[in-house]
Amino acid sequence: MQIERLLDIHWKEVKDIYEGGIATGNATFQTNAPEWAEWDNGHVKECRFVAIEDGRVLGWAALSPVSGRCVYAGVAEVSVYVKESARGRGIGNQLLKALIDESERHNFWTLQSGIFPENLASIKLHENNGFRKVGYREKIGKMNGVWRDTLLLERRSKSTGL
Repeated sequence: MQIERLLDIHWKEVKDIYEGGIATGNATFQTNAPEWAEWDNGHVKECRFVAIEDGRVLGWAALSPVSGRCVYAGVAEVSVYVKESARGRGIGNQLLKALIDESERHNFWTLQSGIFPENLASIKLHENNGFRKVGYREKIGKMNGVWRDTLLLERRSKSTGL
């Protein structure tokens, strides 16, 4: 398996994986995946990766800015998704490590992730990569008419933004 830059040529498989995560009901508040142009404009171009094996995309990871204000230029939101049939193989871990390394090369000092408390695998993945729980957001948003909580996890760089 190789970790490569996520490009527009990967979008169909990336979108399929994203939609698989949406279908779980525990990955995101999103109810459908956007088209490429919208997704591309909402994510940091230098910090996006795919895991490829035998020419197939098995997972992806990307950063999106948390704010357009210059004081938050080094703060980004993490997304990591792995194809259901490929989960449990350490792919999410490899993608997140690549994302962290690249984020620090591009001067991101804080990475954050809002995770549903039910998504234990994602919480563990983030904690194993230096994220810590910094908050509990009760009834932060509705999903299919039901209020949902999220945990806020954060990773502060030890090499940039000091």
